[in-house]
Amino acid sequence: MTEPQKTIAIIGAGIVGVSTAIWLQREGHRVILIDREGPAAGASHGNGGVLASCSIIPVAGPGLISKIPGMLLSPSQPLFMKCGYLPRLAPWLIRFLRTANADSVRRRAAALTPIIGDSLADHQALSEGTGAERWVVPADYLFLYNDRAHYDGDAFGWSVRKEHGFEWDVLEGQDWRDYDPAFGPDITLAARLKNHGRISDPGAYVKALAAHAEREGAKMIRAEVEDVVRDGDRITGLRAGGETIACDDAVLATGAWSGPLATKFGINAPLESERGYHLELWEPSVMPRAPVMVASGKFVATPMEGRLRLAGVVEFGGLNAPPSKAPFRLLEKNVRAVMPGLTWKKTVEWMGHRPSMADSIPVIGAVPGLSGAYTAFGHDHVGLTGGPKTGRILSQIISGKRPNLDLTPYSPARFSA
Repeated sequence: MTEPQKTIAIIGAGIVGVSTAIWLQREGHRVILIDREGPAAGASHGNGGVLASCSIIPVAGPGLISKIPGMLLSPSQPLFMKCGYLPRLAPWLIRFLRTANADSVRRRAAALTPIIGDSLADHQALSEGTGAERWVVPADYLFLYNDRAHYDGDAFGWSVRKEHGFEWDVLEGQDWRDYDPAFGPDITLAARLKNHGRISDPGAYVKALAAHAEREGAKMIRAEVEDVVRDGDRITGLRAGGETIACDDAVLATGAWSGPLATKFGINAPLESERGYHLELWEPSVMPRAPVMVASGKFVATPMEGRLRLAGVVEFGGLNAPPSKAPFRLLEKNVRAVMPGLTWKKTVEWMGHRPSMADSIPVIGAVPGLSGAYTAFGHDHVGLTGGPKTGRILSQIISGKRPNLDLTPYSPARFSA
């Protein structure tokens, strides 16, 4: 039975919140979008721009624990830590590292595949008729390796992808050079996955989607939500900017900032910020044919409108510390190594926050014990990729429909306070 029209307040106007708003509107509901900075102000602007359907392998994999000391000590490795933050990080980090094993990787891959495994089609369905379609570009997605041995070193991850139906072909030697001559001799092999995509300007794309939601009647409020208003065990509104915003239901979709409000929803989420960095190289002398993941540096290079965006690097340092310089230097060093001779006119630096759960699985669904409360956060590196499907799932749940997948892995109940 479909629920009658309701007023839904969505906290967060990134890709997850905006996708949820559009799908709820298509179900006939009224929508209020609340964000302290407005649409696409955070990771929805600064992400790598890849619709990375195959990115079902978490950062925490077998062997990670033994690698961490060397990665932290080497300036050439894509892992950084602000040492003063370690005491605060430790409880989350211990839980995170407990998942660095094959069974946990397979569990996460099984959970993520239904959310991100058909991302290009999900974005096309979301953006159809919104005016944002022009930023959705079908594309291959390639993982670049130094040589065959380097590729073979990732055999476990590729085997898990194969278990979930992903297919790829290997381009080596002249086949690779013919495919994309933009890269230098250090790259001799590429694993190419078809049926992926890229967003040619993520910030503009999410803002265009939000503008469409407003044209369809969504109310946009710039404010920080401070508290939840309850009537017994039911949510009736939100407190933001000193005002009460009445609603029938509320969705928490504020990414890395979701932790404090989650506790007010009754959820003790083990959430941490993975500080991500990007460099934009404007008017580059050469542009890759398609988005690539450079395995040696663990960074993505994505063609965008007028610039090449390099995104990657993991830094733990919380939400408040200023950006570090070393990750920007590393990204530039790494791209010069794989694209020798590359020049560009202007560099733009950005740092933002990925919302990472200790078990690397997002928190999506109805909150137990608080009727009308829903969560949609914790997508770590695949928020852009999984935003449209997450929004559609939530709109179905809120509308009294049954999504065609098992929601148990994502349930907020696993973190009930």
